[in-house]
Amino acid sequence: MADESDKVFAGSIPKFYDTLMVPLIFEGYAVDAAALVAAFSPGAVLETAAGSGAVTRMLAPQLGAGARYVVTDLNPAMLDYAVTRQASDNRIEWRQADALALPFENASFDVVLCQFGAMFFPDRVAGYSEARRVLKPGGRFVFSVWDRIEDNAFADDVTRAVATVFPDDPPRFLARTPHGYHDVAQIRDDLRRAGFTDIEVQTHEKLSRSPSAREVAVAYCQGTPLRNEIEARDASLLQLATDRAEEAIASRHGTGPVAGKIQAHVIVATG
Repeated sequence: MADESDKVFAGSIPKFYDTLMVPLIFEGYAVDAAALVAAFSPGAVLETAAGSGAVTRMLAPQLGAGARYVVTDLNPAMLDYAVTRQASDNRIEWRQADALALPFENASFDVVLCQFGAMFFPDRVAGYSEARRVLKPGGRFVFSVWDRIEDNAFADDVTRAVATVFPDDPPRFLARTPHGYHDVAQIRDDLRRAGFTDIEVQTHEKLSRSPSAREVAVAYCQGTPLRNEIEARDASLLQLATDRAEEAIASRHGTGPVAGKIQAHVIVATG
């Protein structure tokens, strides 16, 4: 289960996250998610846990002129940052909202979309039940979660490297939360408990690319809540942890531009 600190995306994290993490691992899946949702031609879309708006920027241009697009996140710092990155669009409504207690009427949306947010839900069945509640009959809940950390090379490399800096208390944020909810049987069971009856799961492998091992190390160590875990142990060691992560990635993937496998589950639930 996620720790409270796992949900803190504040300070410089939103900018690092958007400028480094999004191109590294989120952008390719955002393109796919936007195309998938747009193909349903929805009149009303709710996005939860929108983060810095990677999917929002991809999906908004593909929605109809009369569409309603409500974009939410629990974290005001991330939402504020997302607004600055989005072209002005009167179809978009930005709202701070908890995915486990949505401030919307029953049967309000054709699609509820959540890219890489469900792993952070303290009660996933409650979150899924809320998604189902606000969906119109026949509406679709579209979401994605990362597969296990061993199938996501850079996250695994960074986790192992940072552990060498704190051998007695290794920071486990990446394994615990982003990569902690990958069991497809568990996901299906949680969705059924929330009332969904038709559940389709597809696993998509992609390649994560970066100009350098350094950029990957900075992205993970300083652009995610892993930074909070490192600084909670010893803030003076953030640079050393980043250096160790860079060395590990370079030794495995090379000193120039680097590429590593990433893998995620994409789920469409209805009923």
